[in-house]
Amino acid sequence: MQIHVDCYAGYRGEETPRFIILADNKIEVTEVLDRWLAPDHRYFKVLGDDRATYIIRHDTVSDRWELVFYQVEGLNMKRNGKIGES
Repeated sequence: MQIHVDCYAGYRGEETPRFIILADNKIEVTEVLDRWLAPDHRYFKVLGDDRATYIIRHDTVSDRWELVFYQVEGLNMKRNGKIGES
């Protein structure tokens, strides 16, 4: 799912997500739990102000953001759209 992400550029120029915008919902990133790099992508595992956990991916070539994983209190949704218990 393609999303919009508002970022803060740190003193070294690296971007850190501040807000995730899904449809009409604006979720503030309260904490970056983890981050990792792949050859053409940057991944962030973040906690939103809605108490949900998100894994978002930034495609550095196309400059697009994508929601890869969403989890909230016992439920999770992966990119394939299936919902299950965690």
